[in-house]
Amino acid sequence: MLPNYEICAVRYAHLERSASHNFLGGDEHDGPMPLDYYVWTIRGPGVSFVLDTGFDAATGAARGRQLLQPVGAGLAAVGVDPAQVTDVIISHMHYDHAGNHELFPRARYHLQTEEMAFCSGSAMCHAVMRAPYAAPDVQAMVGKVFAGRVMYHDGTAGLAPGITLHRVGGHTRGLQVVRVHTQRGWVVLASDAAHFYANWLERRPFPIVDDVAAYLDAFATIEALASSFQHVIPGHDPLVLSRYPAARAGLANAVRVDLDPHS
Repeated sequence: MLPNYEICAVRYAHLERSASHNFLGGDEHDGPMPLDYYVWTIRGPGVSFVLDTGFDAATGAARGRQLLQPVGAGLAAVGVDPAQVTDVIISHMHYDHAGNHELFPRARYHLQTEEMAFCSGSAMCHAVMRAPYAAPDVQAMVGKVFAGRVMYHDGTAGLAPGITLHRVGGHTRGLQVVRVHTQRGWVVLASDAAHFYANWLERRPFPIVDDVAAYLDAFATIEALASSFQHVIPGHDPLVLSRYPAARAGLANAVRVDLDPHS
């Protein structure tokens, strides 16, 4: 029998923006559509993972993002000590998913071979392709490779019983999603395969995209991996915070997505 894992979505930053910026080709019914930034914890018997590492205050300020709390403080609020984390999953290497390089001194990092090849390869010669990446993040990951702290995966991989990685690409060449077994079934943490529920449900890609066809094809994979549509969790939607119960009493920026949504 597979173990059931607890999954916390921890919001650390926010960006006010309009819907026209969230869909390839814009949005004819333009209006407010803010974007939230999360890191995720996955915990079970003897197992603890952090998915993505966010960005720090300096990076947020440089890019005009509102930091609500440092990632380390957000993790501590749900009972995770970054200094003790042993495994970090990086969904992809964009600045808002792969920063805070020194926050997890003991951790081994898991990412797709294709993603590291992409963000250190010829695609980065083009300004529009490298814009969502931060050179210090890529450089720090290379340092971790040479320190023996990176495990590369190619396609689908199992990290623990009931936790698997799946490369879907689309948004970036090596984007991976995470499938987790929980008390309510198989939850898929979709990361930027769908920033918002609307990107996925309406089949309307987010405008930062490497391969539109791969982006759209990924939805069938995600749907097949999840127990139901209510088990798919997008990567940046503020609705995640309102749809799921608080991770701990009194916490405003962390919810449990392994539990049933309110609606």
